[in-house]
Amino acid sequence: MAVITASMVAALRGKTDAPMMECKRALTEAEGDMDKAEDILRVKLGSKAGKAASRVTAEGVVVSGFDANVGVLLEVNCETDFVTKNDSFLALANAAAKLIVKNNPADLSALAALSYSQEGFGPTLEDVRKGLIGKIGENISFRRFCRFASGSKLASYLHGTRIGVMVEYEGHETAAKDVAMHVAAMKPVALSSDGVPADLIARERLIAVAKAAEDAAVATAAGKPVQSAEIVAKRIEGSVQKFLKEVSLLNQAFVKNDKQSVEQMLKAASTTIQSFTLYVVGEGIEKRVDDFAAEVAAQVAAAKQQA
Repeated sequence: MAVITASMVAALRGKTDAPMMECKRALTEAEGDMDKAEDILRVKLGSKAGKAASRVTAEGVVVSGFDANVGVLLEVNCETDFVTKNDSFLALANAAAKLIVKNNPADLSALAALSYSQEGFGPTLEDVRKGLIGKIGENISFRRFCRFASGSKLASYLHGTRIGVMVEYEGHETAAKDVAMHVAAMKPVALSSDGVPADLIARERLIAVAKAAEDAAVATAAGKPVQSAEIVAKRIEGSVQKFLKEVSLLNQAFVKNDKQSVEQMLKAASTTIQSFTLYVVGEGIEKRVDDFAAEVAAQVAAAKQQA
């Protein structure tokens, strides 16, 4: 049986906002698997446990850069939030974004090899990165970037330094910027329902099936009638369709006017969105959470053995 530590429970609670004891039960049932425990909570608690997409772990910044109709989003990571306010770190991030716009590197390795000097470090961006690691005392890494040069108009929105959005559009700039702000707030995963990844749809369907089974078990235990297979199937499909509406940009209720969808707002503004890109700092990165109680206990045990 997997050992469930306090730090694991705290991490799951941070991702889902579920009660502490529910998190512990879910982790126990999932044998320590964080993703499986999250799904178990969603079956038991519904949408109350579905806030993982808005939570992040690692530190760093998202920056943007422009030159005419060419733009870029870049994420640069570091170890602590303190460094995200360091002038040298920010200068490196913004310079890297400009280099991507100008030079169109194929990947992160090509980006690292570009010519750049800062604070006596150089002659490449990689040399500056290594130099600042020694100066600042923390690891620094370029995680990902996306360069936009399709010829479409571009609108961007940075929410502080942790969330960045770039939108490719035709039409009116104000509407496009409103969409960029909406994306930062609502975090859609696709432009339309057709673009939602199949694995996300499959996961949502499995959760809906498990929720239906849970409801049937509760009804049976209470001596209440169980819904027919046809009704259950419709409920499951309804849950999937609701999910698709919630995570596809054009179908979402517009944040500035929830009486209309984003698609309706854009139509009224004679504006179309070709694509959007959303970066959230640390998204998908597991940040180490130290279990200090366990660490101290281990050190005490080691000391006893040595004595």
